[in-house]
Amino acid sequence: MASQSNLMTEGSIQKHLISFAVPLFLGNLFQQLYNTADSLIVGNFLGSEALASVSSSGHLIFLMIGFFNGIAIGGGVVSANYFGARDKEGLSRSIHSLTAFGLAAGAALTLIGILLAPGILTLMGTPEQILAGSITYFRIYFAGSIPFVMYNIFVGILQSVGDSRHPLYYLVIASLINIVLDLLFIAGFHMGVGAAAGATVISQLISMVLCLRRLLCTKEEYRLIPSKIRFDPPMLKKIIRNGLPAGFQNSIIGFANVIVQTNINSFGEIAVAGQGVYSKIEGFGFLPITCFAMALTTFISQNLGAGKIERAKKGARFGLFCSMSVAEVIGILIFIFAPFLMGLFDRNPEVIVSGVGRARADCLFYCLLAFAHGTAGVMRGAGRASVPMFVMLGCWCIARVAFITVALHFIPSINVINWAYPLTWALSSVVFLIYYLRSDWTNMSKERKFA
Repeated sequence: MASQSNLMTEGSIQKHLISFAVPLFLGNLFQQLYNTADSLIVGNFLGSEALASVSSSGHLIFLMIGFFNGIAIGGGVVSANYFGARDKEGLSRSIHSLTAFGLAAGAALTLIGILLAPGILTLMGTPEQILAGSITYFRIYFAGSIPFVMYNIFVGILQSVGDSRHPLYYLVIASLINIVLDLLFIAGFHMGVGAAAGATVISQLISMVLCLRRLLCTKEEYRLIPSKIRFDPPMLKKIIRNGLPAGFQNSIIGFANVIVQTNINSFGEIAVAGQGVYSKIEGFGFLPITCFAMALTTFISQNLGAGKIERAKKGARFGLFCSMSVAEVIGILIFIFAPFLMGLFDRNPEVIVSGVGRARADCLFYCLLAFAHGTAGVMRGAGRASVPMFVMLGCWCIARVAFITVALHFIPSINVINWAYPLTWALSSVVFLIYYLRSDWTNMSKERKFA
């Protein structure tokens, strides 16, 4: 039933994981490039204040969109499990229910984002001189919530059946369009920070349409048929049961980062800009981490769906090793070239110093971040999505915020915030390692089975 070229249950483990992860890596690279393009062009053409306006909204955007993207990840796991089990009917029901959920979620997110933007940004202590720009950027960004959510839904469907190539092609197209529009709106027409958000929304809409076209036109069993898009209560329950922990996990991380951003805001505009620049550069360190975590989720889910436990274990070990190795190499390169990379975004020496301080504290520990995310991907694929949710709630939210709150009271320095990240990555890695080694995570009990 299933397309053999997309099944990960037969053949070389290494070949399947790498051939699936490489297009994901390239796709995420282009996505990071067009996210970075906003900051590069804004920083160089509009200055540090405009750059801070864009940067101050980033964690809040992740908090709101991350929840629904987590549900999309959970839906993809369910679809991958049906695909691995060669259950055509279950695959179709999961795809159409997930699409219906995405449309409803995107509409709700549009209203929430536009209406609540001023109040939330004010509560975060956003510096007054950048507040107006931050609100404009945030509102325009969330006006495009449906394209953002549906793009992630469609990519999740394609990846669940082993197709990581087409999302790559669409991201390349969207990235180029976004960069061209940024240059046209900001450098050419001298428009403000809202134009950067507008360019991102337009490019995301185009990539969503391309994904939709692929799903509508394919002859494979995962074809999307508009007349079948509806809420299937039993299937929606499975999707939400598996996706809710991932959604909460994203929201937990986002909420913790919003609180951290509030502390960063207290250090002023320069700190906001410097930390924002680093976050764009850090995104490149996340590339192997994200792509191998997603590849592991799909690989584990398909193989456990097919009952191939030993193959799932071997794939988990190989994927974790690759993710940690590549992430650490990128971290070392960022550590070495941090001053040059920061200068590409903003020539203000104070902004560069602020960003370099964060980079030098964090980037040598990317291997720990890779292990945590990779193990989380394995657990999601095994139907244990609640495990990474609780680990990250404890380590990346409670422990991180508590450390920053207490330490800043005694040491009022931005370095406290810089070092909070590698410390909590290390803590979560220890917890994940203990669970990975001591639990029978491949044993999918009845309540975790999808089929």
